[in-house]
Amino acid sequence: MKPVRIGKLLAALAAVLLAGCGGGGGGTAASPQPELLSSLSQGAALGEKIFNDVSLSASGKQSCASCHNPDNAHGPSDGLAIPLGGPDGIVAGFRASPSLRYMQQTPAFHFEADGTPVGGFNRDGRAATLQDQAERPLLAPHEMANASKADAVARLSKAAYADQFRSVFGAAIFDNAEQAFSRMQFALQQFEKEDPRFHPFDSKYDLFLAGKVMLNDAELRGLALFNNPAKGNCAACHPGARGSDGSAPLFTDFSFDALGVPRNPRIPATADPAYFDLGLCGPDRTDLSARQDLCGAFKVPTLRNVATRKSFFHNGYFTNLTDVVRFYVRRDTNPEEWYPVGANGVAEKFNDLPPQLRKNVNTAEGPYNRQPGMMPALDETEIADLVQFLGSLTDGYKL
Repeated sequence: MKPVRIGKLLAALAAVLLAGCGGGGGGTAASPQPELLSSLSQGAALGEKIFNDVSLSASGKQSCASCHNPDNAHGPSDGLAIPLGGPDGIVAGFRASPSLRYMQQTPAFHFEADGTPVGGFNRDGRAATLQDQAERPLLAPHEMANASKADAVARLSKAAYADQFRSVFGAAIFDNAEQAFSRMQFALQQFEKEDPRFHPFDSKYDLFLAGKVMLNDAELRGLALFNNPAKGNCAACHPGARGSDGSAPLFTDFSFDALGVPRNPRIPATADPAYFDLGLCGPDRTDLSARQDLCGAFKVPTLRNVATRKSFFHNGYFTNLTDVVRFYVRRDTNPEEWYPVGANGVAEKFNDLPPQLRKNVNTAEGPYNRQPGMMPALDETEIADLVQFLGSLTDGYKL
């Protein structure tokens, strides 16, 4: 789907190994802790209230925090493949809810010089900023289900903090629903940008990069597999080295990839055999519908806090991290483990894409560059080690 960036990968590996040896020049990878930061701005403080306010939904029971629980790395904690919402709280969505952590450095969607699509918010990158992204959950029929921006603003005008909203954005702010809704979005954006809980950089791996702790043997083996192009090759899309300025890694290159994840029958929409979620080229995103070569590609997420997730990939097909890693390395050597097998005994690979678009799935980069009968890139012991390393990316590690 995109070129392998070997030079970038080798540089990242060298930087990680140097940091692990204490050769990082004393620089720190972690961001300041919450107690060292000033309080939230007035706009961000309002954003926190909006984020947690269930009264802003049509059901009166759902807030942003319902799907992005601060106690679960701002990701869902209910174990559902996809969230439920709507006026009665039982309308099924179409995609798994992502974590909202470490979003603040995401660039706006664009194409790089080599044609690689990069950046943007939502799994298809269609929102340019966190402020833009905040619109969909407030209005989507399967989420908070406000009938219109005016409907959401009317609910906000009755909130206990409505006077505070007027104080910050103007006494007459509720007289213009379009402006008031925009200020709601802005407040949510500022909350996500300013509150250090969205980007604490305090995992065990961050402390390892800072020279404060050592990874255990399994985690170190997993790190080596993560970075090895001939093994896990994870760092090709999820670089884990410090930036040139000493900044902590985000474990995503903000690109998009088509991985051929199996169709998930737990999504009600998939009962219609004509329904396909094609990521960059639709159905939610419409400006790239003519780019058939991009169909099936979804944004590469950060791997920070991946061990806290209860559903994985855009469609929530997988429910545990070990199976996710196993899928990566056995998708092509043992497709019958993941896809339905036809009467001819052949697995229907990439069955969540129309047959004519399955050629878009990444089969060039390791560990996908294998065929049935070949050995997977990782064995079960190595899979376990890689999962151990991924666990070191969970926020809130205590010395």
